[in-house]
Amino acid sequence: MSRAKTVGKTRIQSGKRPNPKAPPDTGSFLTGNSLNAVLCVLLAAVTIALYSPVLGHSFVIMDDQDYVTGNPHIQNGLAWTTIKWAFTSSETANWHPLTWLSHALDYQLFALNPAGHHFDSILIHALNAVLLFLLLVWGTKRVGSSWLVAALFAVHPLNVESVAWVAERKNVLSTLFFLLAIGAYAWYAQRPNWRRYLLEAALFAAGLMAKPMVITLPFVLLLLDYWPLERMALDGTEGGPAAPNAVRRVAFSKLVLEKIPLLFLSAASARITLITQHRVKLTLEQLSLGIRVENALVSYGLYLWRMIWPARLAAFYPHPANTLPMWQVMLSALLLAGGTALVVASRCKRYLPVGWFWFLGTLVPVLGLVQVGKQAMADRYAYIPLIGIFVMITWGLDDLAQARKVRTVWRVIPALCALLALGSVTFRQISYWESQYDLWSRALAVAENPFAHNAVGAALIDPPSAMTQHDLENFDTEQKRMDEARLHFERALELCRPRPDLRTCLPDMAQALTYLGFLDALQHRMDGGRQHFEEALKIYRQLAQQDPDKYLKDLAGVLNNLGNLDGAQNRMDDARQHFEEALKNYRQLAQQDPDKYLKDLAGTQKSLGFLDRLQDRMGESRIHYAEAMTIFQKLAQGDPARYAGDVANVEASLQELDRKGNSR
Repeated sequence: MSRAKTVGKTRIQSGKRPNPKAPPDTGSFLTGNSLNAVLCVLLAAVTIALYSPVLGHSFVIMDDQDYVTGNPHIQNGLAWTTIKWAFTSSETANWHPLTWLSHALDYQLFALNPAGHHFDSILIHALNAVLLFLLLVWGTKRVGSSWLVAALFAVHPLNVESVAWVAERKNVLSTLFFLLAIGAYAWYAQRPNWRRYLLEAALFAAGLMAKPMVITLPFVLLLLDYWPLERMALDGTEGGPAAPNAVRRVAFSKLVLEKIPLLFLSAASARITLITQHRVKLTLEQLSLGIRVENALVSYGLYLWRMIWPARLAAFYPHPANTLPMWQVMLSALLLAGGTALVVASRCKRYLPVGWFWFLGTLVPVLGLVQVGKQAMADRYAYIPLIGIFVMITWGLDDLAQARKVRTVWRVIPALCALLALGSVTFRQISYWESQYDLWSRALAVAENPFAHNAVGAALIDPPSAMTQHDLENFDTEQKRMDEARLHFERALELCRPRPDLRTCLPDMAQALTYLGFLDALQHRMDGGRQHFEEALKIYRQLAQQDPDKYLKDLAGVLNNLGNLDGAQNRMDDARQHFEEALKNYRQLAQQDPDKYLKDLAGTQKSLGFLDRLQDRMGESRIHYAEAMTIFQKLAQGDPARYAGDVANVEASLQELDRKGNSR
């Protein structure tokens, strides 16, 4: 039989007829990949539009100065010296080289124009929302639910802090690598091999180098093995039928072993973090383990409550120490226990335990069990954890709607209403980040604390960079601003003085006293200024003795302030003593970080040179001026516009010394 007849016979037997050209599909265009692409664009567009007001915001003093506006390393751009510094620095008590490099890149592109820095953070947040949507669609094949989870993540008010605050670039950047690592893991799960695993590990390492909070990724991957990847062989039978995403089932013990290299990365990151943050860690005597556990329990409950009802959000929530009401602790503990029991009992809906333990687990590094800083909790810490709760809510409601055969329109309308409500709150919350003054005035309205009082007072002292035009209309004279600032600094002292034994209060006290001394000097209240500076000096000596890395610069600054005040009151010997002690401290600081402290060192030398000239000590004056000139000339080589005035000023002083010497 010929091949043609065989083929023809086969077609007849199978009941198929030749169809050389099928008609084109005239169905809906928005299906499959096309629909996903449109939803991605819509998600990104909504996110960028919602956060667009941030482009008109300024930097804020809180950490933006350390990360960008006052960081000479970042302001070198992506130079080799910056790259080397980024990987060796523990500045701001963190090791996050990729975050430093992202700020350096932004400075190279936008200098100190805050709009560019803000725009990059908004773009990364939008990209995170899109990645989250694509990962959920791939893992679950439920487009609507996946998009709603990503939209909740994109517009929720608790995430404003992570996006609107330039210094929190580390949060959105680390989450980007966190999501990319999950995507790489899903790719690896389809066909495990060392190259795919290496990509996953590299992305995880990048996330850790942006912010160590993503340290819980190995734990998250085990949850994803349970759902939606369904790699976990719960019946003990490996292999078997492939899961819905074409991955083979693996025994639980092997899945754990598979994560061990990632756990080593987590352990290394934890070790580095503990070392770098040791200098700001509160001692166990100040916050006992019991107090920290109580705060952690209440924080879990508050994050859940603020997810549902995002009101009274602020940039800083002061730690309550031992003042937490026991009913809050017990209620939070019952909520956590009840939630855990409920999801375990409902484990047939796998997304419930996965979402719940995602939330509980990813919050562990930032619950304050190892307390760093003075905050009880922070909105930015919920950026990744709330994804788990969003999944629980969205999938649960969708399953309920399907079981009751609710029409699509009655599913979409409530979801859109919820997104619009959250978006309006987010828009309002974004406005609080417009300026330093607005941000901390809001924090005071939520919870009065000395830190926020000092920040509001500092904004009033520096209105061009810290207040909006609207704020300046309310405080239209310098006298009004100074008087209001004084009230805030005095209130900060009132809140701190009853607790002078608590180390966390001492920095706030010293800062308030320093600002009050500065105000006194401006308003020619010399005796009041001296009293405030001397009290601040006493506290900073104590703090610098315990923690020189953190407080030596503050000690040197107060000494310089006292020296200037001494000079104005013609107390030359006191001025010399204070300037020389400040100079000693700045020499030590400049040895550790010359780029940051050489300017202060030269400024103190300049002050001593001027003092010597007044006392007719020309030789000593020339020595101090010459050293100041050498430093300023070196700094001017890197930034002529910034330091040309200092070079000219010191040069004029040296010429004046020469004229006096020749006249003799």
